[in-house]
Amino acid sequence: MTDADQVRDQIRDDAVEAALGKLDLDTKTLLLAGQDMWSLPAIPAIGLKSLVMSDGPIGVRGVRWTADDPSVALPSPTSLAATWDPQLARRAGRLLAQEARRKGVHVLLAPTVNLHRSPLGGRHFECYSEDPYLTGAIGSGYVNGVQDGGVGTTVKHFVGNDAETDRFTVDSVIAPRPLRELYLAPFEAIVANAHPWGIMTAYNQVNGTTMTEHRYLVNEVLRGEWGFDGCNVSDWMAARSTAGDIHGGMDVAMPGPTTVYGPALAEAVRAGEVPESAVDDAVRNVLRLAARVGALEGAPAVVETAPAPVDGQALARELAARGFVLVRNEDGALPLDASAGHTVALLGAAARDARVLGGGSATVFPERIVSPLDGLAAALPEGALTYAVGADASEEPTPADKGFELVAVCRDASGTVLGEGGLPTGQVQWIGDDLPAGATYETMASIEVRGRFVPRESGEHAFGTRGLGAFSLAVDGRHLWSGVQEMGDEADPFEAFFGAPSVRARVTLTEGEPVEVSLTYQVPDVTALPLKAVMFSLLHLGPRRDPDELIAEAVEAARAADTAVVVVATTERVESEGFDRADLALPGRQDDLVRAVAAVNPNTVVVVNAGSPVELPWREDVAAVLLTWFPGQEGGAALADVLLGEAEPGGRLPTTWPARFADAPVTEVVPTGGRLEYREGLFIGYRAYEKHGVVPAYPFGHGLGYTDWAYESLEATADAVRVRVTNTGTRPGREVVQVYLAPVDDAVERPASWLAGFASVAAGPGQSVETEIPLPSRTFEIWDEEARGWRRIGGTYEVRASRAHGDTRLTATLDIA
Repeated sequence: MTDADQVRDQIRDDAVEAALGKLDLDTKTLLLAGQDMWSLPAIPAIGLKSLVMSDGPIGVRGVRWTADDPSVALPSPTSLAATWDPQLARRAGRLLAQEARRKGVHVLLAPTVNLHRSPLGGRHFECYSEDPYLTGAIGSGYVNGVQDGGVGTTVKHFVGNDAETDRFTVDSVIAPRPLRELYLAPFEAIVANAHPWGIMTAYNQVNGTTMTEHRYLVNEVLRGEWGFDGCNVSDWMAARSTAGDIHGGMDVAMPGPTTVYGPALAEAVRAGEVPESAVDDAVRNVLRLAARVGALEGAPAVVETAPAPVDGQALARELAARGFVLVRNEDGALPLDASAGHTVALLGAAARDARVLGGGSATVFPERIVSPLDGLAAALPEGALTYAVGADASEEPTPADKGFELVAVCRDASGTVLGEGGLPTGQVQWIGDDLPAGATYETMASIEVRGRFVPRESGEHAFGTRGLGAFSLAVDGRHLWSGVQEMGDEADPFEAFFGAPSVRARVTLTEGEPVEVSLTYQVPDVTALPLKAVMFSLLHLGPRRDPDELIAEAVEAARAADTAVVVVATTERVESEGFDRADLALPGRQDDLVRAVAAVNPNTVVVVNAGSPVELPWREDVAAVLLTWFPGQEGGAALADVLLGEAEPGGRLPTTWPARFADAPVTEVVPTGGRLEYREGLFIGYRAYEKHGVVPAYPFGHGLGYTDWAYESLEATADAVRVRVTNTGTRPGREVVQVYLAPVDDAVERPASWLAGFASVAAGPGQSVETEIPLPSRTFEIWDEEARGWRRIGGTYEVRASRAHGDTRLTATLDIA
């Protein structure tokens, strides 16, 4: 920090103290409570603007869940971690800061740095990695990038929110060593290396104490030991105790207007249950955040001049390609032969209707989505590409999308139109003030989703609903169904509120002939609820053809092509916020499709469009396997770049990919008696595979490029490792040099090896590059549970320069005092 930075910090601190001194108790407590879904109240008397927050990790939604204000959609966080490049993560953060400023957002509710404890975790796609060091490095890059742009972050979910089942109440029981060495480690690294302006505390308990009330982890560890001086925000609706939360170090209760703070907190102070000094501490943290983002008069913003503009579309495309992980490439099947006459059969429903982002609060509405079919059709010569559905990942109706042009019309009880808003799909998901202009919860009696549908196929089309309440459905001017959808047995409130998808009517339609569609929803009285929201969907499912016929059609297309590219995928009913997975199987007949295609075309390339690991039982029978995660809005364009060799697949696995579900070392994500015990201790991910001697399908850190690398030299000291590598191939490329430590004759219980550092390097054909990789002192330490502190473990270590965990290219011996 320069002298000028210190001066500006002092000016901000002085402005914060001056503003705090002008506030009475009632105003202070109001400032700690959301005034609505996404913001804190303005206080003009002290020059304080309203602080605005927004989801999420891959795009900035803004304060309204609407397609009328589209957002750039970047690849999923797991894809970003697969780049193993903190500087690239920083560039992504700068783009998101640019998006936030455009939408008037001061604080981004991201990143998510919980660990991939189990591949069954429902929000696995929204987290970075199974490894705490990699997670902390990518998270630090992301936070630095967002805050480079003058926008705050809230690193989440602090802590132990590593699964979705019963997430509002579950007690995550974690012993002190794994809590420190695994689950707290990414947060600690980000506080040290990126100085985040915010933290979000989780819904769950840790070792019997709710996180929003966890005085030890928040006040003693986060603030006391690590020196965090930012604002601590609750996860939405996580705050439950006025006195417990303020004593536990929670600054802001979201969302509003009804929270445990505000008037309730002022009353607790007057009743002697809470000292006013605790309120002052929380208000000071909020005002400091406001000062940093430029929302407090008299306090210079940390960033007064925004960084250079970022081309969001171009960066989204680059990020996608850099995150793609090529895990198999037999006989150089990729890149494809781009010479004239080379033909490609593109197969799979997900090739036409790609899933580019995960479900839940991370959802945004991009201005455009490039599917694999779009991307390859644009890149290949005319006549080189054929397409067949082959197999559909889902037999359930999904929110009306392709072929639909829809609006949502809000009416009062007399039928008068109050307002209307555009819908990118048939899904209405309005929370808080998301409503179209003119509509209010008090006056709105019905919402009609209506518009035009142009079928892509002739046959019987199914229409349905998802959501709780009374509906009326009409297609082509005919009333088809009216009824009420009741609550099912969904355990998670998020999932229960959406309800289960249900087919309500079937209509025979003709390809290309437009019809009018209408779904009217009777809005229940939600005015008394603390969080007002409306969530329902118009669903659609195209004509169902015999699955064997679809596969046979794909087989014939594959037989006639030089290369077959099969895109397989998960669905939102498999991976989403609100629930965990039951297994790792691909849904539908997709495995059958791959096997059938591979049997007739030896040049079969499989593209896996999933946010987290899935079983690939045919992986040894195909020429290439490319993992594209949820690749964001430009995923199809990036796929064409990689398949045709315009870009190299730059990713390395940030999480171990098991051969089968039974091999996954941690599969317990469902609590017993309200407790989820982390019995595996330190052994998750690659640490557990190595401990149990299980060989995964693809190890942590694995990934192939389009060139070859020779590891030539390794020098190691207690502070750093120097590695020299040479690109021995014929193309420029990028290598991720990974350094693992393995103690020799270990004196304490530890994993057999662990990631200590890494570097991403680039070189042209024949070029050599040397990289120095720091070894943090923490990599030689353990958390001593008796001493309640870190203890350095001396002895002899083997230092491994590797291409992946277990793929060691060079070793050196290091003696540590």
